Formats: sequence, structure tokens, C-alpha cells
Amino acid sequence: MMAVTAALIAGGVRESTAIRIKDVTTLQGIRENQLIGYGLVVGLNDTGDGSGTEFTAQSMAAFLKRNNITVDPDDIGVDNVAAVIVTANLPAFARRGDRIDINVSSIGDAESLQGGTLLMTPLYSGALNRVYAVGQGAISIGGFGAGAGGTSVTKNHPTAGKIPGGALVEIDSPVKFDSLDEIRFKLIAPDFTTSKRIAEVINFNLGEGAAYPVTPGEVLVNVPEASRDRLTEFVAAIESLPVHPDQKARIVIDERTGTVVMGEGVRISTLALAHGSLTIQITETTQVSQPEAFSEGETTGVSNTGVSVQEESRQLALLDEGVSLGEVVRALNAVGVTPRDLIAILQSIKALGALQAELIIR
Repeated sequence: MMAVTAALIAGGVRESTAIRIKDVTTLQGIRENQLIGYGLVVGLNDTGDGSGTEFTAQSMAAFLKRNNITVDPDDIGVDNVAAVIVTANLPAFARRGDRIDINVSSIGDAESLQGGTLLMTPLYSGALNRVYAVGQGAISIGGFGAGAGGTSVTKNHPTAGKIPGGALVEIDSPVKFDSLDEIRFKLIAPDFTTSKRIAEVINFNLGEGAAYPVTPGEVLVNVPEASRDRLTEFVAAIESLPVHPDQKARIVIDERTGTVVMGEGVRISTLALAHGSLTIQITETTQVSQPEAFSEGETTGVSNTGVSVQEESRQLALLDEGVSLGEVVRALNAVGVTPRDLIAILQSIKALGALQAELIIR
């Protein structure tokens, strides 16, 4: 049954709380880079890839050959070895010698990576095709798998694990952040009004013409020549400036869970709202029909059916032109609606054309 819950963010119309520019934007070019590599996990307790996984045996033979040991892949047992894909995210300002976390996932038919050790694995950047880090170490899977006599118990996902700090960065991150003459702030939620307000706040503090909105999702800031050698301080000062972000009036409905979330900018035109509940109850009782004494009749059961109809009496709510969300919620509460009823009511108001907000149904 659908859970009947509702989240109503109510309140009157008021100016949104000022927040920092850094909380609604990101700096263009300052991002992580994804790394990937192919490696081998050894030391497994007969839970590795089976003999049918040829690429694991071939990889193990190639590894041994690099260590001056020549062996036929067909002669290698891989029950204690598993082929894996290693992934990681290289932070924007990572430097040589830094350690980053890596994820290890089996790509063969290994049963578990528990107790395994990842051999040295180069991690490449897909875009730049360079080795930026090297991973190696003992794997933590946060679970286990055990079985005997046809019965098995598994906790979490034993064929994927993690090595905290398991990769060593070999090349500095490709992000360049020095001697720039301009920087661009990218809005997390693009909006014309918000980008204009950000530019106005920056211009108020740095001088007219220092910033301007390029698009609804991007604000360009010209870096003064005196600040180009201290760009980190310059960006930090801008990120801490307060701004009042704007947002569209929206109502988001999740019919599966009965969740309704409203923004404070929601308005409703004048309308009258009545919501009632009709209950029809059908009852059936059985009575015993007893024949007279010494008669040839038989004792039988007689069914009596009753029908009752009850309509719940509720108030009529009048919503005036342009009422705020707080007034809307109070009016709907006065009618006594449930979250499921509220969904139907909002859809009807939208169909009427009286809902001055975007209705999003998921």
C-alpha cells in the first residue's frame, strides 16, 4: 500500500535567505577526472575466476613473464586469482605523492574478493590516455560469503570492494589555476535571475563591470591584474559573498509515496474548493429459520443484506486571488485533506488553470 506521507514546505512570501555564492555555483574547469585500469587480485581462498575464464589465465601468464617467468596459460590455475576493473576519481588539485581511494570490481566469475590483494595496477585517464596513478593493496569488501553442503550465506556484495588510499598519484592533476585573466562561475541550477543577482553582488564589491552573466548558467568575472598572482584569495573572497537565489514556483508530486513538496512561490487564483468523502458500507448477516415442531421442514439459514451510505460533511474553502502557500496549506488543512487527496486536488486546480506554478509528477 502506498505510504501516505506529505512534506509541505509552507510559509508566507518572503525574500529567500541569503547564501554564499559557493553554495550555488562551481568554478569552471575545477573538476575531478575519472581514472580506470585493469588488474589482478591474488590470494583468494578458491573463490577466484574459474578455469573457463581465459583472460585471467592469460593476464597471469603475462604478469609472470614480466617477472622473467615463462609459463603456458593453460597450465595456470586461477582459483586464487580474479581479474578486476579498478576505478578512481582524481581530485582537481591532486599532486604527485597524494593518495586516493580506489574501487575494485570483479569482471570474471569470481565468487568473492574477500582476503585478496590487488597487484600494482596503472590507472589511466580516459580523456588524456595517461597513467595518473597506480593502485595496489589489500581489498576491503565490507561483507563476506560462506557456504557448505549446498547452503550459502552472503552479506553485502563480495565481488566488489574498496581500498582506502590504495592508489598513489604519479602525475599532477591537469587542472591549471594560475595567472588567469578571467574566471567563470557555473550555476548548479541555471536561472536568469540568479545569475544576474550574482553579477550584481560581485560588481557591488569589486566595481562596476567586474562581472556579467553570460548565460543563465554562467557568470564571467574579470580578474584584476593585481589579483592574478593571488587567485586563490580572490576566488575565496567572491565565493563568500551572499546572494539571494531565485527559483521557479514548483510543486513536485511523487504519487508512489504520496509525497507533496511545494515551493514558497506557489500562487493560486480565486476559486472555491469543496472536498467530501462518500462511504458505502454493505453488511450481510445470516439468521436461522427454524421449522415448527413435528413438521417436515428443515432448518435453514436466511441471509439479510443491509446497505448504509454516509457522506462526510466538510467545509467549503474559498481561496482568494494570489494567495500565498501558507494560506493554501491552511485552507487545505481546514478542508481536512490527506496527502493522497491533496494530489488529486492540485491536479484539478492545475486543470482549471488556477495554479500559478509548475506541477511536476514523478
